[in-house]
Amino acid sequence: MTPLDFLFSLERLGMKFGLESMQTICAALGHPERSFRSVIVAGTNGKGSVTAMTSAGLHAAGFTSARYTSPHLERLEERFTIGERDVDSAALEAAAATVQEAVERLVRDGALEGLPTFFECSTAIAFELFRRASVEIAAIEVGLGGRLDATNVITPMAAAITSIDFDHQELLGGTLREIAREKAGIIKPGIPVVAGPMAAEADAVIQQVCAERGATYVRALDRVRVSNAEVGGRTRVSLRSDSTHLEDVTLALPGRHQIHNAAVAVCLMEELGVPAAAIEVGLTDARWPARLERVDWCGAELLLDAAHNPAGARALADYLRERGWTRVTLVFGAMRDKDIAGILEPLAPFVSTIVCTTPPNPRALPAESLAALAAALPSMTARVTAVPDPRDALRDACRAGGCVVVAGSIFLIGSLRGILQRGSRGSDGSRRSK
Repeated sequence: MTPLDFLFSLERLGMKFGLESMQTICAALGHPERSFRSVIVAGTNGKGSVTAMTSAGLHAAGFTSARYTSPHLERLEERFTIGERDVDSAALEAAAATVQEAVERLVRDGALEGLPTFFECSTAIAFELFRRASVEIAAIEVGLGGRLDATNVITPMAAAITSIDFDHQELLGGTLREIAREKAGIIKPGIPVVAGPMAAEADAVIQQVCAERGATYVRALDRVRVSNAEVGGRTRVSLRSDSTHLEDVTLALPGRHQIHNAAVAVCLMEELGVPAAAIEVGLTDARWPARLERVDWCGAELLLDAAHNPAGARALADYLRERGWTRVTLVFGAMRDKDIAGILEPLAPFVSTIVCTTPPNPRALPAESLAALAAALPSMTARVTAVPDPRDALRDACRAGGCVVVAGSIFLIGSLRGILQRGSRGSDGSRRSK
Protein backbone atom coordinates (compact mmCIF):
# COMPACT_ATOMS: atom_id res chain seq x y z
CA MET A 1 0.00 0.00 0.00
CA THR A 2 1.45 3.37 -1.02
CA PRO A 3 1.67 6.12 1.62
CA LEU A 4 -1.21 8.06 0.04
CA ASP A 5 -3.32 4.92 -0.28
CA PHE A 6 -2.67 4.33 3.42
CA LEU A 7 -3.70 7.91 4.18
CA PHE A 8 -6.96 7.68 2.25
CA SER A 9 -7.73 4.29 3.80
CA LEU A 10 -8.13 6.16 7.09
CA GLU A 11 -11.21 7.99 5.78
CA ARG A 12 -13.31 5.07 6.97
CA LEU A 13 -12.51 6.06 10.57
CA GLY A 14 -14.40 9.34 10.21
CA MET A 15 -13.73 12.22 12.61
CA LYS A 16 -12.31 11.97 16.11
CA PHE A 17 -11.90 14.73 18.67
CA GLY A 18 -8.95 14.70 21.06
CA LEU A 19 -5.26 15.57 21.06
CA GLU A 20 -3.71 12.42 22.55
CA SER A 21 -3.07 10.60 19.26
CA MET A 22 -1.78 13.75 17.61
CA GLN A 23 0.60 14.46 20.48
CA THR A 24 1.90 10.89 20.32
CA ILE A 25 2.48 11.08 16.55
CA CYS A 26 4.26 14.43 16.79
CA ALA A 27 6.55 13.11 19.53
CA ALA A 28 7.42 10.05 17.43
CA LEU A 29 8.32 12.34 14.51
CA GLY A 30 10.57 14.48 16.68
CA HIS A 31 8.06 17.32 17.02
CA PRO A 32 8.07 18.86 13.54
CA GLU A 33 5.39 21.32 14.72
CA ARG A 34 8.08 23.00 16.84
CA SER A 35 10.42 23.60 13.89
CA PHE A 36 8.54 26.69 12.65
CA ARG A 37 6.57 29.57 14.09
CA SER A 38 2.84 29.59 13.47
CA VAL A 39 -0.48 31.38 13.65
CA ILE A 40 -3.76 29.53 14.00
CA VAL A 41 -7.13 30.58 12.56
CA ALA A 42 -10.50 29.25 13.74
CA GLY A 43 -14.09 30.28 13.06
CA THR A 44 -17.38 29.04 11.67
CA ASN A 45 -16.84 30.87 8.38
CA GLY A 46 -14.01 32.98 7.04
CA LYS A 47 -11.12 31.03 8.54
CA GLY A 48 -9.89 29.79 5.16
CA SER A 49 -10.05 33.29 3.67
CA VAL A 50 -8.12 34.82 6.57
CA THR A 51 -5.56 32.01 6.42
CA ALA A 52 -5.08 32.66 2.68
CA MET A 53 -4.73 36.43 3.14
CA THR A 54 -2.30 36.03 6.02
CA SER A 55 -0.18 33.48 4.18
CA ALA A 56 0.02 35.71 1.11
CA GLY A 57 1.03 38.67 3.25
CA LEU A 58 3.75 36.71 5.06
CA HIS A 59 5.12 35.55 1.72
CA ALA A 60 5.13 39.13 0.39
CA ALA A 61 7.00 40.23 3.53
CA GLY A 62 9.85 37.90 2.61
CA PHE A 63 9.20 35.06 5.05
CA THR A 64 9.57 31.45 4.04
CA SER A 65 5.90 30.92 4.73
CA ALA A 66 3.39 28.10 4.47
CA ARG A 67 -0.26 27.41 5.02
CA TYR A 68 -2.32 24.37 5.91
CA THR A 69 -6.03 24.31 5.03
CA SER A 70 -8.80 21.76 4.63
CA PRO A 71 -10.59 20.19 2.92
CA HIS A 72 -9.18 20.32 -0.60
CA LEU A 73 -11.20 20.82 -3.77
CA GLU A 74 -9.56 18.50 -6.28
CA ARG A 75 -6.05 17.49 -5.23
CA LEU A 76 -4.63 16.61 -1.83
CA GLU A 77 -1.64 18.85 -2.55
CA GLU A 78 -3.90 21.92 -2.23
CA ARG A 79 -3.91 21.52 1.55
CA PHE A 80 -0.18 22.13 1.86
CA THR A 81 1.11 25.40 0.43
CA ILE A 82 4.69 26.60 0.75
CA GLY A 83 5.59 30.03 -0.60
CA GLU A 84 2.09 30.32 -2.15
CA ARG A 85 2.56 27.14 -4.21
CA ASP A 86 1.00 23.76 -3.55
CA VAL A 87 3.58 21.22 -2.46
CA ASP A 88 5.26 18.98 -4.98
CA SER A 89 3.64 15.55 -5.28
CA ALA A 90 6.93 13.75 -4.67
CA ALA A 91 7.56 15.76 -1.50
CA LEU A 92 4.05 14.96 -0.31
CA GLU A 93 4.56 11.25 -0.95
CA ALA A 94 7.85 11.26 0.96
CA ALA A 95 6.40 13.07 3.99
CA ALA A 96 3.36 10.77 3.96
CA ALA A 97 5.69 7.75 3.97
CA THR A 98 7.48 9.07 7.07
CA VAL A 99 4.17 9.58 8.88
CA GLN A 100 2.90 6.15 7.82
CA GLU A 101 6.02 4.46 9.15
CA ALA A 102 5.72 6.29 12.48
CA VAL A 103 2.02 5.50 12.84
CA GLU A 104 2.41 1.81 12.03
CA ARG A 105 5.26 1.55 14.53
CA LEU A 106 3.23 3.29 17.24
CA VAL A 107 0.27 0.97 16.66
CA ARG A 108 2.52 -2.10 16.63
CA ASP A 109 4.21 -1.04 19.89
CA GLY A 110 0.92 -0.19 21.57
CA ALA A 111 1.65 3.53 21.93
CA LEU A 112 -1.49 4.15 19.85
CA GLU A 113 -4.55 2.08 20.67
CA GLY A 114 -5.66 2.18 17.04
CA LEU A 115 -5.07 3.95 13.78
CA PRO A 116 -5.40 7.74 13.76
CA THR A 117 -7.84 9.56 11.50
CA PHE A 118 -7.24 10.94 8.03
CA PHE A 119 -7.17 14.47 9.39
CA GLU A 120 -4.72 13.65 12.16
CA CYS A 121 -2.32 12.08 9.67
CA SER A 122 -2.71 14.84 7.09
CA THR A 123 -1.97 17.40 9.80
CA ALA A 124 1.17 15.49 10.80
CA ILE A 125 2.16 15.39 7.13
CA ALA A 126 1.79 19.18 6.95
CA PHE A 127 4.10 19.65 9.91
CA GLU A 128 6.67 17.26 8.41
CA LEU A 129 6.51 19.02 5.03
CA PHE A 130 7.01 22.41 6.63
CA ARG A 131 9.99 21.18 8.63
CA ARG A 132 11.65 19.73 5.53
CA ALA A 133 11.10 23.00 3.65
CA SER A 134 12.65 25.04 6.51
CA VAL A 135 9.46 27.09 6.81
CA GLU A 136 9.83 30.12 9.09
CA ILE A 137 6.16 30.73 9.80
CA ALA A 138 2.97 28.88 8.85
CA ALA A 139 -0.67 29.93 8.86
CA ILE A 140 -2.69 26.98 10.13
CA GLU A 141 -6.45 26.69 9.59
CA VAL A 142 -8.36 24.75 12.24
CA GLY A 143 -10.25 21.79 10.80
CA LEU A 144 -13.29 21.71 13.12
CA GLY A 145 -13.92 23.53 16.37
CA GLY A 146 -10.60 24.28 17.98
CA ARG A 147 -10.10 22.89 21.48
CA LEU A 148 -9.81 19.24 20.41
CA ASP A 149 -8.85 19.74 16.75
CA ALA A 150 -5.65 18.03 15.59
CA THR A 151 -4.09 21.38 14.67
CA ASN A 152 -4.27 22.53 18.29
CA VAL A 153 -1.00 20.82 19.22
CA ILE A 154 0.89 23.86 17.98
CA THR A 155 1.90 26.79 20.18
CA PRO A 156 1.12 29.78 17.95
CA MET A 157 2.49 33.30 18.04
CA ALA A 158 -1.04 34.64 17.52
CA ALA A 159 -4.57 33.39 16.86
CA ALA A 160 -7.67 34.57 15.07
CA ILE A 161 -11.32 33.60 15.52
CA THR A 162 -13.13 34.93 12.48
CA SER A 163 -16.77 34.25 13.33
CA ILE A 164 -19.06 32.21 15.56
CA ASP A 165 -22.25 30.80 14.09
CA PHE A 166 -24.22 27.56 13.98
CA ASP A 167 -22.61 24.55 12.31
CA HIS A 168 -21.64 21.07 13.50
CA GLN A 169 -23.83 21.53 16.60
CA GLU A 170 -23.74 17.80 17.33
CA LEU A 171 -20.01 18.17 18.00
CA LEU A 172 -19.55 21.77 19.12
CA GLY A 173 -22.71 22.51 21.08
CA GLY A 174 -26.18 23.87 20.47
CA THR A 175 -25.65 27.48 21.58
CA LEU A 176 -23.33 30.23 20.40
CA ARG A 177 -21.71 30.28 23.84
CA GLU A 178 -20.91 26.57 23.63
CA ILE A 179 -19.57 26.86 20.09
CA ALA A 180 -17.46 29.87 21.09
CA ARG A 181 -16.04 27.94 24.05
CA GLU A 182 -14.88 25.14 21.75
CA LYS A 183 -13.29 27.53 19.26
CA ALA A 184 -11.64 29.49 22.08
CA GLY A 185 -9.69 26.33 22.87
CA ILE A 186 -6.98 27.53 20.46
CA ILE A 187 -6.14 30.46 22.76
CA LYS A 188 -2.75 30.00 24.42
CA PRO A 189 -1.37 32.03 27.34
CA GLY A 190 0.05 35.43 26.49
CA ILE A 191 -0.68 35.53 22.76
CA PRO A 192 -2.72 38.14 20.86
CA VAL A 193 -6.14 36.89 19.74
CA VAL A 194 -7.92 38.72 16.90
CA ALA A 195 -11.69 38.33 16.67
CA GLY A 196 -14.04 39.19 13.85
CA PRO A 197 -17.57 40.52 14.44
CA MET A 198 -19.82 38.06 16.27
CA ALA A 199 -22.85 37.93 18.53
CA ALA A 200 -22.42 39.46 21.99
CA GLU A 201 -22.71 36.14 23.84
CA ALA A 202 -19.96 34.60 21.71
CA ASP A 203 -17.76 37.69 22.03
CA ALA A 204 -18.11 37.53 25.81
CA VAL A 205 -16.85 33.94 25.87
CA ILE A 206 -13.78 34.72 23.76
CA GLN A 207 -12.99 37.75 25.89
CA GLN A 208 -13.37 35.71 29.10
CA VAL A 209 -11.03 32.95 27.90
CA CYS A 210 -8.45 35.56 26.88
CA ALA A 211 -8.63 37.08 30.36
CA GLU A 212 -8.26 33.67 32.01
CA ARG A 213 -5.17 32.85 29.94
CA GLY A 214 -3.52 36.25 29.91
CA ALA A 215 -4.04 36.61 26.17
CA THR A 216 -4.56 40.01 24.52
CA TYR A 217 -8.04 40.35 23.02
CA VAL A 218 -8.25 42.39 19.80
CA ARG A 219 -11.60 43.12 18.18
CA ALA A 220 -10.71 43.65 14.55
CA LEU A 221 -13.35 46.29 13.87
CA ASP A 222 -12.31 48.26 16.96
CA ARG A 223 -8.77 48.57 15.61
CA VAL A 224 -9.41 48.73 11.86
CA ARG A 225 -11.68 51.45 10.50
CA VAL A 226 -13.51 50.50 7.32
CA SER A 227 -14.67 53.12 4.81
CA ASN A 228 -15.52 53.65 1.15
CA ALA A 229 -16.62 50.05 0.72
CA GLU A 230 -17.93 49.25 -2.75
CA VAL A 231 -19.24 45.79 -3.52
CA GLY A 232 -19.87 44.66 -7.09
CA GLY A 233 -18.06 42.14 -9.18
CA ARG A 234 -15.05 43.03 -7.02
CA THR A 235 -14.87 44.47 -3.52
CA ARG A 236 -13.04 47.78 -3.03
CA VAL A 237 -12.46 49.16 0.44
CA SER A 238 -10.28 51.45 2.53
CA LEU A 239 -8.88 50.03 5.77
CA ARG A 240 -7.05 52.14 8.35
CA SER A 241 -5.53 51.35 11.70
CA ASP A 242 -2.97 53.31 13.71
CA SER A 243 -0.13 51.64 11.79
CA THR A 244 -1.67 50.50 8.49
CA HIS A 245 -3.36 52.80 5.95
CA LEU A 246 -4.76 51.06 2.88
CA GLU A 247 -6.75 53.27 0.54
CA ASP A 248 -9.09 52.01 -2.16
CA VAL A 249 -7.84 48.43 -2.08
CA THR A 250 -9.43 45.83 -4.36
CA LEU A 251 -9.74 42.61 -2.40
CA ALA A 252 -8.81 39.45 -4.24
CA LEU A 253 -11.78 37.63 -2.71
CA PRO A 254 -15.25 38.93 -3.66
CA GLY A 255 -18.21 39.53 -1.38
CA ARG A 256 -19.07 42.02 1.36
CA HIS A 257 -18.25 39.49 4.07
CA GLN A 258 -14.62 39.56 2.92
CA ILE A 259 -14.32 43.10 4.29
CA HIS A 260 -14.60 41.73 7.82
CA ASN A 261 -12.20 38.92 6.97
CA ALA A 262 -9.75 41.49 5.61
CA ALA A 263 -9.96 43.48 8.85
CA VAL A 264 -9.15 40.33 10.84
CA ALA A 265 -6.23 39.52 8.52
CA VAL A 266 -4.87 43.08 8.80
CA CYS A 267 -4.86 42.87 12.60
CA LEU A 268 -3.33 39.40 12.59
CA MET A 269 -0.54 40.44 10.23
CA GLU A 270 0.11 43.57 12.29
CA GLU A 271 0.61 41.36 15.34
CA LEU A 272 3.19 39.40 13.33
CA GLY A 273 5.08 42.54 12.32
CA VAL A 274 4.16 42.39 8.63
CA PRO A 275 4.69 45.81 6.96
CA ALA A 276 1.77 47.64 5.38
CA ALA A 277 2.93 47.07 1.80
CA ALA A 278 2.99 43.29 2.35
CA ILE A 279 -0.35 43.39 4.16
CA GLU A 280 -1.86 45.02 1.07
CA VAL A 281 -0.43 42.25 -1.13
CA GLY A 282 -2.00 39.70 1.21
CA LEU A 283 -5.42 41.26 0.67
CA THR A 284 -5.10 41.78 -3.08
CA ASP A 285 -3.29 38.56 -4.07
CA ALA A 286 -4.82 35.91 -1.80
CA ARG A 287 -5.99 32.74 -3.58
CA TRP A 288 -9.01 30.90 -2.16
CA PRO A 289 -11.01 29.25 -4.96
CA ALA A 290 -14.67 28.19 -4.94
CA ARG A 291 -15.68 31.17 -2.82
CA LEU A 292 -17.88 33.33 -5.06
CA GLU A 293 -15.79 32.13 -8.01
CA ARG A 294 -17.22 33.05 -11.42
CA VAL A 295 -16.93 30.79 -14.47
CA ASP A 296 -18.44 30.98 -17.98
CA TRP A 297 -19.42 27.54 -19.28
CA CYS A 298 -21.76 26.27 -22.01
CA GLY A 299 -23.45 29.63 -22.46
CA ALA A 300 -24.20 30.08 -18.77
CA GLU A 301 -22.62 32.39 -16.20
CA LEU A 302 -21.73 30.25 -13.19
CA LEU A 303 -20.98 31.19 -9.61
CA LEU A 304 -19.29 28.56 -7.44
CA ASP A 305 -19.56 29.00 -3.69
CA ALA A 306 -18.95 26.53 -0.88
CA ALA A 307 -21.83 27.88 1.22
CA HIS A 308 -22.47 24.82 3.40
CA ASN A 309 -24.04 26.37 6.52
CA PRO A 310 -26.61 29.11 7.23
CA ALA A 311 -24.04 31.87 7.73
CA GLY A 312 -22.36 31.03 4.44
CA ALA A 313 -25.74 31.00 2.70
CA ARG A 314 -26.56 34.44 4.07
CA ALA A 315 -23.27 35.79 2.70
CA LEU A 316 -24.04 34.23 -0.70
CA ALA A 317 -27.56 35.73 -0.63
CA ASP A 318 -26.10 39.17 0.09
CA TYR A 319 -23.81 38.82 -2.91
CA LEU A 320 -26.68 37.76 -5.19
CA ARG A 321 -28.71 40.76 -4.01
CA GLU A 322 -25.87 43.17 -4.70
CA ARG A 323 -25.25 41.65 -8.13
CA GLY A 324 -28.95 41.79 -9.01
CA TRP A 325 -29.21 38.03 -9.60
CA THR A 326 -32.85 37.30 -8.78
CA ARG A 327 -33.84 34.37 -11.04
CA VAL A 328 -30.92 31.98 -10.76
CA THR A 329 -30.78 28.23 -11.15
CA LEU A 330 -29.22 26.67 -8.06
CA VAL A 331 -27.32 23.39 -8.20
CA PHE A 332 -27.22 22.26 -4.59
CA GLY A 333 -25.82 19.32 -2.64
CA ALA A 334 -25.12 18.85 1.07
CA MET A 335 -24.07 16.40 3.74
CA ARG A 336 -26.62 14.57 5.88
CA ASP A 337 -25.82 16.54 9.04
CA LYS A 338 -26.41 20.00 7.57
CA ASP A 339 -29.21 22.44 8.36
CA ILE A 340 -30.87 22.30 4.94
CA ALA A 341 -33.64 24.73 5.81
CA GLY A 342 -31.16 27.19 7.32
CA ILE A 343 -29.08 27.10 4.14
CA LEU A 344 -31.88 27.29 1.56
CA GLU A 345 -34.16 29.85 3.20
CA PRO A 346 -31.81 32.85 2.68
CA LEU A 347 -31.32 31.79 -0.95
CA ALA A 348 -34.99 31.14 -1.77
CA PRO A 349 -35.85 34.74 -2.85
CA PHE A 350 -33.16 34.63 -5.56
CA VAL A 351 -33.82 31.18 -7.00
CA SER A 352 -36.23 30.12 -9.75
CA THR A 353 -35.09 26.49 -10.01
CA ILE A 354 -33.19 24.20 -7.65
CA VAL A 355 -31.44 21.15 -9.06
CA CYS A 356 -30.66 18.93 -6.07
CA THR A 357 -27.80 16.48 -6.50
CA THR A 358 -25.68 14.04 -4.50
CA PRO A 359 -22.10 15.12 -3.74
CA PRO A 360 -19.47 12.39 -4.20
CA ASN A 361 -19.06 11.53 -0.51
CA PRO A 362 -20.50 8.71 1.66
CA ARG A 363 -21.92 11.29 4.08
CA ALA A 364 -23.90 13.04 1.34
CA LEU A 365 -27.66 13.48 1.56
CA PRO A 366 -29.21 11.74 -1.49
CA ALA A 367 -30.61 14.08 -4.14
CA GLU A 368 -34.16 12.78 -3.77
CA SER A 369 -34.18 13.34 0.01
CA LEU A 370 -32.66 16.77 -0.42
CA ALA A 371 -35.28 17.71 -3.01
CA ALA A 372 -38.09 16.60 -0.70
CA LEU A 373 -36.75 18.79 2.12
CA ALA A 374 -36.32 21.76 -0.22
CA ALA A 375 -39.79 21.49 -1.73
CA ALA A 376 -41.37 21.30 1.74
CA LEU A 377 -39.94 24.64 2.90
CA PRO A 378 -42.73 27.21 3.42
CA SER A 379 -40.64 29.92 1.75
CA MET A 380 -39.84 27.83 -1.31
CA THR A 381 -41.50 28.95 -4.54
CA ALA A 382 -38.81 27.64 -6.90
CA ARG A 383 -39.20 24.54 -9.03
CA VAL A 384 -37.29 21.71 -7.36
CA THR A 385 -35.83 18.71 -9.21
CA ALA A 386 -33.52 15.86 -8.25
CA VAL A 387 -30.62 14.80 -10.50
CA PRO A 388 -28.33 12.46 -8.52
CA ASP A 389 -25.24 12.69 -10.75
CA PRO A 390 -23.58 16.11 -10.20
CA ARG A 391 -22.34 16.28 -13.79
CA ASP A 392 -25.83 15.72 -15.16
CA ALA A 393 -27.21 18.23 -12.66
CA LEU A 394 -24.74 20.85 -13.86
CA ARG A 395 -25.59 20.23 -17.51
CA ASP A 396 -29.34 20.39 -16.83
CA ALA A 397 -28.91 23.67 -14.96
CA CYS A 398 -26.81 25.24 -17.71
CA ARG A 399 -28.96 24.07 -20.62
CA ALA A 400 -31.12 27.20 -20.60
CA GLY A 401 -28.18 29.55 -20.13
CA GLY A 402 -28.53 32.48 -17.76
CA CYS A 403 -27.14 32.60 -14.22
CA VAL A 404 -26.33 29.37 -12.39
CA VAL A 405 -25.13 29.09 -8.81
CA VAL A 406 -23.42 25.91 -7.61
CA ALA A 407 -23.43 25.86 -3.81
CA GLY A 408 -23.32 23.62 -0.78
CA SER A 409 -20.80 20.93 0.02
CA ILE A 410 -17.20 21.54 -0.98
CA PHE A 411 -17.16 17.93 -2.21
CA LEU A 412 -19.76 18.94 -4.81
CA ILE A 413 -17.92 22.13 -5.73
CA GLY A 414 -14.60 20.33 -6.07
CA SER A 415 -15.88 17.64 -8.42
CA LEU A 416 -17.71 20.10 -10.67
CA ARG A 417 -14.90 22.66 -10.66
CA GLY A 418 -12.63 20.06 -12.20
CA ILE A 419 -15.15 19.46 -14.97
CA LEU A 420 -15.53 23.18 -15.60
CA GLN A 421 -11.79 23.72 -15.80
CA ARG A 422 -11.29 20.85 -18.22
CA GLY A 423 -14.21 22.01 -20.35
CA SER A 424 -15.46 18.46 -20.87
CA ARG A 425 -17.39 15.73 -19.15
CA GLY A 426 -14.28 13.74 -18.22
CA SER A 427 -14.35 11.75 -14.99
CA ASP A 428 -12.90 13.31 -11.85
CA GLY A 429 -10.25 11.05 -10.43
CA SER A 430 -9.34 13.28 -7.51
CA ARG A 431 -9.70 12.25 -3.91
CA ARG A 432 -10.87 14.52 -1.14
CA SER A 433 -11.67 14.29 2.53
CA LYS A 434 -12.25 16.42 5.57
